[in-house]
Amino acid sequence: MHAMKVSRRTIAVFVLPCLLLYIGLVFVPILVSFYSAMLDWNGIGEARFIGLDNFKELFTKDAVFWPSVGRTLMFALFSMAEIPIALFVAILISRYVRKPNFLVSSYFLPVILSVVVVGQLWKTVYNPASLGGMLNQLLMMVGLDSWAKPWLTDPNTAMIALYFVALWQYLGYHVLIQFTGIQNIPSEIYEAARIDGAEGFTADRYITFPMVIPIFKISLVLAIIGSLQAFDMIMVMTGGGPAHATDVTSTHMYNMSFLSMRYGYGSAMAVFLVIECLAATLLLNVVFRRIESKLS
Repeated sequence: MHAMKVSRRTIAVFVLPCLLLYIGLVFVPILVSFYSAMLDWNGIGEARFIGLDNFKELFTKDAVFWPSVGRTLMFALFSMAEIPIALFVAILISRYVRKPNFLVSSYFLPVILSVVVVGQLWKTVYNPASLGGMLNQLLMMVGLDSWAKPWLTDPNTAMIALYFVALWQYLGYHVLIQFTGIQNIPSEIYEAARIDGAEGFTADRYITFPMVIPIFKISLVLAIIGSLQAFDMIMVMTGGGPAHATDVTSTHMYNMSFLSMRYGYGSAMAVFLVIECLAATLLLNVVFRRIESKLS
C-alpha cells in the first residue's frame, strides 16, 4: 500500500477557504471591536476618535463595571466547581448503570432546552409563594418560613439563584463529556489493575483521573469561557437587576451599547472580555501542562 503524497501547495489550496472564513468570522470582528473601542460613537451617527478614553472611563469611573467583573469571575468559579461533580456522576453511571445511554441523555436534556424556557421555568420556581413559587411553598410546608425569600428580587440572593440555574442546566453537558472520556479508556487497563488489587475508587485515582485529564481540561475550558460570556439566561431572568445586582460584564456591555447608545464604550468592554477569555485559556493551559508533566 502506497501513501498518497500531496504537495504543501495543494494542502494550502484546500485549507485556504476555511482559513479565510475563520479569519473573517473571528479575527476581523475582534479587530473591528478594538477600533470601535477608541471611538465616541452611538452606533449610528458620526464617530469621533478619542483614543483610550473609553478604557480610562471603564477602569476608573464606571461604578458598575468592576462589580460586574467580580460577578463574572464568581460565575466562572461556580462553573469550575461543577466539573468534578460531573466527573463523579459520570464515574458512578459508567460503573453501576448497566445501560447508561438513556440516563446520560436525561441529564443532557436541560442543555437542549431554550434559554427562554429554562429562564421562565426557574422564575416560577423562585417566585414568592403568593405567586406560586415552588421553592418558597416547599420551605413553608416544612416549617422553614423564615427561609422563604423573593430570590430574584433580593440583591443578596439573586446572583446565587442564577448560579444554581446555570449549574442545573449545564451539569448534563459536562457529564456527557466526562462519560464519553471514561468510556474510551480501554477495559483491559481496569482488568489488569483488578488483578493487582486496585478496584473502585483506587482504580479511579490511578487510572481514570490521569487518563481523563485531557477531557477534563476541555470541559473546564468550555465551562469557564461560557461563564465569562454569560448573558442570555441573566437577561431572561433578571435583566441585570435588581439595582445591577446581577449585572455581569456581558449584560453591562449590552446595556451600554444598545440601551445607552454608547457603542464605542460597549466595544471597550467587549475588548476587555476577549482579553479576559484569552487570559483564562492560557492560564488553564499552563496549569494542565504542569499537571500532565507531573503525572507522566
